[in-house]
Amino acid sequence: MQVVADTNDEHRSRELWKLVEGQHGVVSRTQLLARGYSAAAIAHRLAVGRLHPVQRGIYAVGRPELSRHGVWVAAAMSCGTEAVVSHDSAAQLWGIREARGRVEVTVPLHVRRRRPGMAIYQRTLPASERAAHEDVPVTTVHRTLLDLAARLSRGQLEAAINAADKLDLTNPERLRAALDDFAGRPGVKTLRRVLDRRTFTFTASELERWFLPLAHAAGLPRPLTSRQVNGFEVDYWPDLGLVVETDGLRYHRTPAAQTRDRLRDQTHARAGLTPLRFTHEQIRYEPSRVRATLSDVARRLGR
Repeated sequence: MQVVADTNDEHRSRELWKLVEGQHGVVSRTQLLARGYSAAAIAHRLAVGRLHPVQRGIYAVGRPELSRHGVWVAAAMSCGTEAVVSHDSAAQLWGIREARGRVEVTVPLHVRRRRPGMAIYQRTLPASERAAHEDVPVTTVHRTLLDLAARLSRGQLEAAINAADKLDLTNPERLRAALDDFAGRPGVKTLRRVLDRRTFTFTASELERWFLPLAHAAGLPRPLTSRQVNGFEVDYWPDLGLVVETDGLRYHRTPAAQTRDRLRDQTHARAGLTPLRFTHEQIRYEPSRVRATLSDVARRLGR
């Protein structure tokens, strides 16, 4: 009988450790009870330091220190089975933004929770907005970006979108399409505006209508437009030795595209020309910066 009891204890212990490893060192009281650990057994493990309280009914196993992932798991578990890490905490988990401060968790509307060191939001999320990343329950990348849109500046939001794209978590097209499912919710309009700016492109005729007045306002004469110089199509001021190229790919460029850009600029520089490159987004939304750059460069070249 003792051998059977010892075998059962060993099996139960192995199963518990497997569970704990998958939860970043965390276990709940409910899980312990479901696996045959009595209230007295739990109290004994707390007394001897084999369990350490983290949140109400949530314990760190073996040692009190938890990894960041363990903290997130403990926070979500303490708020119920449907709770997920969200907002800035979710952004940090996905790797698209650094976050400090309280752990942020979203729970269904019917759940009432107050936890020290946590910010808890009530919103019932459909399954399509919930995910698991690195064994942590979390809002999806699109839901996370939507939550961030309501609190970040445009630059910060652009940085988060850019990071998500570089990590292949989403891209502007997928994110824009996903916004149709979030219609009417806070943050949608902000995300649409940012995405439109980041992917904005002119047609050739539209670009000329917007760019040439900026060059004129900067004190430059009319350039030779859409000319082939050193094998590349540019706007060209031969008297100044200035070539300007415009780039419709506002979003982050691939390594191959970046290499081609450097080659183009180096080719012009080797020929004794001064290359400038502006994005369509800059021409449309930051005309004063474009105008000032043209003016300063033209003044230097004129001297």
